[in-house]
Amino acid sequence: MLSDDILRIHLQELRRGTVVVASLVALRQPGYGYALLQRLADHGFPVDANTLYPLLRRLEEQGLLTSEWNTEERRPRKFYQTSDDGETVLRLLLTDLSAVQKSLTGLIEGVDR
Repeated sequence: MLSDDILRIHLQELRRGTVVVASLVALRQPGYGYALLQRLADHGFPVDANTLYPLLRRLEEQGLLTSEWNTEERRPRKFYQTSDDGETVLRLLLTDLSAVQKSLTGLIEGVDR
C-alpha cells in the first residue's frame, strides 16, 4: 500500500528544481518574497516561506537574482529580479526541462529514440 509520506517525498523531490525555474521566470518582473509566494501558489507551485527565502538568498549569492530595498512604503521590502546571468541559466534550464519532458512523453507513449 502506498503511504502518503512516500508520495509526499517524491512530489517534493519533483518540485524542488522546478521551483527554481518558476522563481526565475516569475522574477523577470521585480517582486518581493511574500508576493512571490502567492504568485507561485496561484500557478500551482505551493512553496513554504521557510523554503523560498533561503532559495532567494542562494540565487542572489549565485548572481542569478539582483535585489533592492524599497523603503518608500510603510514597510520596507526587498525586491528581487532575475539578473542577466539568471536569464542565461533560466534559458538553459528551460531547454533541459523541455528535453526531459519530451523524453518522458516518449517513454509514456512507447516511442523509441
